[in-house]
Amino acid sequence: MSAIYENILNLTPAMVIMWVIGGTLIYLAIKKDMEPTLLLPLGFGAILVNLPLSGAITQGAEVGVLDVLFSAGIANELFPLLLFIGIGAMIDFSPLLSNPKMLLFGAAAQFGIFFTFAMAALFGFELKDAASIGIIGAADGPTSIFVANFFNSNYTGAIIVAAYSYMALVPIIQPIVIRAITTKKERLIRMDVKNTYPVSKTAKILFPIVITAIAGLFAPKSVALVGFLMFGNLIRECGVLNLLSETAQKELANLITILLGITVATKLQAEAFLNMQTLLILLLGLVAFIFDTIGGVMFAKFLNLFSKHKINPMIGAAGISAFPMSSRVIHKMGIKEDPQNFLLMHAASANVAGQIASVIAGGLIINLVQPLL
Repeated sequence: MSAIYENILNLTPAMVIMWVIGGTLIYLAIKKDMEPTLLLPLGFGAILVNLPLSGAITQGAEVGVLDVLFSAGIANELFPLLLFIGIGAMIDFSPLLSNPKMLLFGAAAQFGIFFTFAMAALFGFELKDAASIGIIGAADGPTSIFVANFFNSNYTGAIIVAAYSYMALVPIIQPIVIRAITTKKERLIRMDVKNTYPVSKTAKILFPIVITAIAGLFAPKSVALVGFLMFGNLIRECGVLNLLSETAQKELANLITILLGITVATKLQAEAFLNMQTLLILLLGLVAFIFDTIGGVMFAKFLNLFSKHKINPMIGAAGISAFPMSSRVIHKMGIKEDPQNFLLMHAASANVAGQIASVIAGGLIINLVQPLL
């Protein structure tokens, strides 16, 4: 009994604060349905690692199971890469292939990554941390984990929480930003589907192979990210591996998501998480998402200066990687402005382009920053 009381004395106010943060993440996951597959295990893990002398994490000579999982699945980028196979198997690139110019919006909507990278560096973060913070703008949790861990960032926990929290807040953040930088007339622009092209099975099969090869030539550090994503998509589209495709989409993705969420909680220990830098990272993450949206919308406006067939600027905002959340948000905004304006197919095209662009951007950040470290 005395040992129990002694352990209670090891409890610190910072640990209690982390319990509250963990409880908040669990509340948002259950009550608000905000990215529950990740926020719930992340919230529970935050409580787990902030118990006094927790046996879940390494304490002196006693190795904790979460640290074992971290070394086995995150320190070597295994979990994020395996999750990309599942994500790739879930994505249908047909809308993008039927309207290839939407690839441009995927690239434009990554502006927030590089803007936030520069901002973080100006605020005094080490280059490796600034790069990891900037990748929050990818609006892609696994990419954020991959890059932050590749650089062994000092703020991996804060970066992961920011990335997934803002992904969940896309339906709130994007409409506010879009309305602020577009006019009613622009939001009423109708998009025609006549300019799209039929997509053959051969094209669907060749697409993941070609994209992997191109990424490997121009951004070799992105090959693991892009390759695993495209491998998952090839399993989906080849037509002879339906069972493997279903396994990747369901069992594999679900299992890795569970392990990933609770394992990254090792980076949510109070002494590493509760500081002013964490608050600044959360603010910079918001900046990244806002400027991603602005970049996509302004690029669409720029194209409209020269294009005969005008593009609804809201489509550009769907170029972020938060798939299919962002495309649904844009579609709902279009319907609200004009009940006959169906933007879903175009928004989905930009959204899947954003998924590709975000992982390539992650590789480019690594290529640019690694030689400078």
